[in-house]
Amino acid sequence: MSLLLSAVVAAGTLTGCALQELAGDCEGTDGRVKEMAGLDILGSRPAGATVARGFEEVDAGCWADSGDVSVYASRTYAFPGTPAEVAAYYRTTAVRDGWQPDPEAVSGDLCFVKEGMVLRIVFLTAEGLAEDGHGSRPDLTTGAGYSVEADTVVNSGAEAGC
Repeated sequence: MSLLLSAVVAAGTLTGCALQELAGDCEGTDGRVKEMAGLDILGSRPAGATVARGFEEVDAGCWADSGDVSVYASRTYAFPGTPAEVAAYYRTTAVRDGWQPDPEAVSGDLCFVKEGMVLRIVFLTAEGLAEDGHGSRPDLTTGAGYSVEADTVVNSGAEAGC
């Protein structure tokens, strides 16, 4: 019994250290999170697109995984038109804002890079919304519901890419 208790205490101590270490990885990123949330491209949208109900604020933050610390910001829109119209809008607007299409991106992906950041335009599906806990959202699954997502790895010298 004492051996089992020792193992539980040791595992708890190690897990606690790992969790404390993980939480500490995002320390000092508040300024960068604020900068990402203020990117002009997040507020840019085609005529007729509206900020989706329940997504009124820019979603921004930091997460750490496997030693990488990433800062992100995203905005979600409902658009009554087609995904092709959204894609055409961002292909023009993103480039005008200094974003360049990533030559490494999978064909058809809307993915751009700029100054160590990655920008993605992601079309929403009913399945994806359900997985994220947003339930059935006809405002986001009819027409072209989409998110504009930017992220950057803050503790790496690696080049940004899709």
